[in-house]
Amino acid sequence: MHCPPTLVVARHARAEYVESWFSDEGGSLTHEGRRQARALGESLLDRRVAAVWTSDVSRAVQTAEIVAASLGIGVTACKSLREVFIGDLLGQPFDVARLHEVCDRWHAGDLDARFPGGESGRDVVARHVGQLDHIADQHLGETVLVVGHQLALGIVLPTLAAGAAGAPDASELANAACVELVRSGGSWLAAGPAQT
Repeated sequence: MHCPPTLVVARHARAEYVESWFSDEGGSLTHEGRRQARALGESLLDRRVAAVWTSDVSRAVQTAEIVAASLGIGVTACKSLREVFIGDLLGQPFDVARLHEVCDRWHAGDLDARFPGGESGRDVVARHVGQLDHIADQHLGETVLVVGHQLALGIVLPTLAAGAAGAPDASELANAACVELVRSGGSWLAAGPAQT
C-alpha cells in the first residue's frame, strides 16, 4: 500500500513588473521577495521535501530556485502551473477590477465564467488538477513544494477542498504563503495552512 503524497502549494514571492498593462511577462522578485523565498525554504528544512515543481514563469521559477537551493534539491518547471490566461485583456491598461469581474464569479460558484478569449474557472482547475495528479503520482509518500500564482491558486485550492472542514480561503493567498494538500483515495484534501 502506498503512502499518500503531500503537496505544499505556495504562491510565488513578491515580484515587480516592467509593464503598466496586462502582460504575461514573468516579472522579477524584489529584494523583499527574495527574502520571502529564503524564509519559505528555511521553514521547510525539517519537512524532507523531495522536489520542487513550479510554473515556468520567471517570478515563480526564481522563488522555486531560491527555496530549492536552501533544501539542496532540484526544480521542475512546467507550463501547466501558470497563472490564469486572461485572453483579450493582454495589452490593455492594468486594472485589478477587470480581473475581479471574472474571478469574483468563480468564487461565487460560477466556474463557467470566462475571460474573453481566455480561460474559464473550470479550465484553470482542470489544468492544475491534471498537473497536481501527475506530481503526486511521481512522489508517492513524499512531500513536494509546488509554486504557483494567486488568481489560479485562489480558485483551484478552494475547489479541490470544497465541502471539507478547514477548507482554505486562498483567494488572497499572500506572497510565499502555503496551503497543504494531501491526496487520499483519488481525492485532494486541504489541511489548511502548511505546517512549516
